[in-house]
Amino acid sequence: QVRLVESGGGLVQAGGSLRLSCTASGSIFGINFMSWYRQPPGQQRELVARMTEGGTKYADSVKGRFSISRDNAKNTMYLQMNSLKPEDTAVYYCIIPGGIWGQGTQVTVSA
Repeated sequence: QVRLVESGGGLVQAGGSLRLSCTASGSIFGINFMSWYRQPPGQQRELVARMTEGGTKYADSVKGRFSISRDNAKNTMYLQMNSLKPEDTAVYYCIIPGGIWGQGTQVTVSA
Protein backbone atom coordinates (compact mmCIF):
# COMPACT_ATOMS: atom_id res chain seq x y z
CA GLN A 1 0.00 0.00 0.00
CA VAL A 2 1.22 3.49 -0.83
CA ARG A 3 2.20 5.64 2.14
CA LEU A 4 2.20 9.45 2.14
CA VAL A 5 4.60 11.72 4.01
CA GLU A 6 4.00 15.46 4.28
CA SER A 7 6.74 18.00 4.90
CA GLY A 8 7.37 21.71 4.64
CA GLY A 9 5.27 22.97 7.51
CA GLY A 10 6.54 25.39 10.10
CA LEU A 11 6.13 28.78 11.72
CA VAL A 12 5.76 31.80 9.45
CA GLN A 13 4.65 35.38 9.86
CA ALA A 14 1.43 36.62 8.30
CA GLY A 15 2.00 37.50 4.67
CA GLY A 16 4.69 34.88 4.28
CA SER A 17 4.79 31.73 2.16
CA LEU A 18 5.33 28.02 2.60
CA ARG A 19 5.39 25.10 0.21
CA LEU A 20 4.12 21.81 1.52
CA SER A 21 5.20 18.55 -0.07
CA CYS A 22 3.49 15.18 0.01
CA THR A 23 5.72 12.35 -1.13
CA ALA A 24 4.33 8.91 -1.87
CA SER A 25 6.21 5.68 -1.23
CA GLY A 26 5.10 4.44 -4.65
CA SER A 27 4.21 5.83 -8.02
CA ILE A 28 1.43 8.39 -8.19
CA PHE A 29 1.24 8.09 -11.96
CA GLY A 30 -2.36 7.32 -12.83
CA ILE A 31 -3.76 8.65 -9.54
CA ASN A 32 -6.13 11.26 -10.85
CA PHE A 33 -7.65 12.49 -7.60
CA MET A 34 -5.41 14.13 -4.99
CA SER A 35 -6.36 16.50 -2.21
CA TRP A 36 -5.06 18.62 0.62
CA TYR A 37 -7.14 18.99 3.78
CA ARG A 38 -6.43 20.91 6.95
CA GLN A 39 -7.60 20.76 10.54
CA PRO A 40 -7.46 24.04 12.47
CA PRO A 41 -7.17 23.82 16.28
CA GLY A 42 -10.45 22.65 17.80
CA GLN A 43 -12.16 22.39 14.42
CA GLN A 44 -13.03 19.67 11.91
CA ARG A 45 -10.96 18.82 8.89
CA GLU A 46 -11.79 20.84 5.80
CA LEU A 47 -10.92 20.61 2.14
CA VAL A 48 -8.25 23.07 1.05
CA ALA A 49 -7.50 22.04 -2.53
CA ARG A 50 -8.20 19.19 -4.90
CA MET A 51 -6.67 18.11 -8.19
CA THR A 52 -8.53 15.83 -10.58
CA GLU A 53 -8.46 15.05 -14.30
CA GLY A 54 -10.93 17.87 -14.74
CA GLY A 55 -8.82 20.48 -13.05
CA THR A 56 -8.36 22.01 -9.64
CA LYS A 57 -10.71 23.17 -6.90
CA TYR A 58 -9.98 25.41 -3.95
CA ALA A 59 -11.76 26.40 -0.78
CA ASP A 60 -13.05 29.96 -1.04
CA SER A 61 -10.84 30.96 1.86
CA VAL A 62 -7.64 30.11 -0.04
CA LYS A 63 -8.52 30.97 -3.64
CA GLY A 64 -5.89 33.16 -5.23
CA ARG A 65 -3.39 32.41 -2.44
CA PHE A 66 -2.84 28.63 -2.58
CA SER A 67 -1.90 26.45 -5.52
CA ILE A 68 -1.90 22.65 -5.80
CA SER A 69 0.46 20.86 -8.18
CA ARG A 70 2.18 17.53 -8.70
CA ASP A 71 5.40 16.05 -10.03
CA ASN A 72 4.86 12.46 -11.12
CA ALA A 73 8.58 11.90 -11.63
CA LYS A 74 9.14 12.64 -7.94
CA ASN A 75 5.92 10.96 -6.74
CA THR A 76 5.15 14.22 -4.99
CA MET A 77 2.21 16.58 -4.64
CA TYR A 78 2.66 20.18 -3.54
CA LEU A 79 0.66 22.94 -1.92
CA GLN A 80 2.13 26.39 -2.47
CA MET A 81 0.74 28.76 0.14
CA ASN A 82 1.22 32.50 -0.28
CA SER A 83 -0.05 35.52 1.63
CA LEU A 84 -0.58 33.35 4.68
CA LYS A 85 -2.98 34.48 7.37
CA PRO A 86 -3.25 33.49 11.05
CA GLU A 87 -6.48 31.66 10.20
CA ASP A 88 -4.48 29.33 7.95
CA THR A 89 -2.94 27.82 11.09
CA ALA A 90 -3.73 24.11 11.02
CA VAL A 91 -2.38 20.63 10.52
CA TYR A 92 -2.29 19.98 6.78
CA TYR A 93 -2.87 16.52 5.30
CA CYS A 94 -2.61 15.07 1.82
CA ILE A 95 -5.01 12.37 0.68
CA ILE A 96 -5.28 10.02 -2.27
CA PRO A 97 -8.01 7.54 -3.22
CA GLY A 98 -8.40 4.51 -1.03
CA GLY A 99 -8.59 6.60 2.12
CA ILE A 100 -4.83 6.98 2.26
CA TRP A 101 -3.78 9.95 4.41
CA GLY A 102 -0.42 11.27 5.42
CA GLN A 103 0.50 11.95 9.03
CA GLY A 104 0.08 15.70 8.64
CA THR A 105 2.37 18.69 8.91
CA GLN A 106 1.81 21.65 11.23
CA VAL A 107 1.53 25.14 9.78
CA THR A 108 1.47 28.04 12.23
CA VAL A 109 1.00 31.61 11.04
CA SER A 110 1.74 34.36 13.52
CA ALA A 111 0.07 37.75 13.38
